[in-house]
Amino acid sequence: MDKPKRVMAAISGASGAVYARRLLEALPSFYDTIYLTASDNALGIIKDELGVDTLADLMPHAHLHKFSMLNYTDLSAPTASGSHDYDGLIVIPCSMGVVGRIAAGVSSDLVTRAADVCLKERRKLVLVVRETPLSLVHLRNLTALTEAGAIVMPAAPAFYHDPKSIDDLVDFVVDRALRALGLNTHIIYGWGERS
Repeated sequence: MDKPKRVMAAISGASGAVYARRLLEALPSFYDTIYLTASDNALGIIKDELGVDTLADLMPHAHLHKFSMLNYTDLSAPTASGSHDYDGLIVIPCSMGVVGRIAAGVSSDLVTRAADVCLKERRKLVLVVRETPLSLVHLRNLTALTEAGAIVMPAAPAFYHDPKSIDDLVDFVVDRALRALGLNTHIIYGWGERS
């Protein structure tokens, strides 16, 4: 019997809620359970940028049964333990505050604790950072996380796939994030993949 595929997705208080919404639309095609959490700041940004009032409004209604909502401050949630089996964590968008806390090993909430678990258990940790320009402090934290095994992925879309809309640019970033999780996805074609 195949073990269930589980992943955690977290939304932190950085601009770029559209990336999170698109990721949540895509994840149910690959996972049986998606643990989902968002910071209070993220919820405010989601409302400002997307005009939705709750995190549930971002989830695809046909796949609500695959989502398990977790409180951002709940350090007793399953994903806070290395003994709970899940594939990894993606933080999208990921603020530099979250980056700094993870890099320093400060597990003050569920996201930073789950990130710590992923690093120590050698699971996938994908951080879709959304900040510009980057300070030397940011760069040092990102370097430390890369050295520790995280995948740092700036939310920087490419243009070689001839995007026609903002959705096309968002799809590029989300496709790259899914590939960073190790998934075989083709939301967009990679370089040289179009037949």
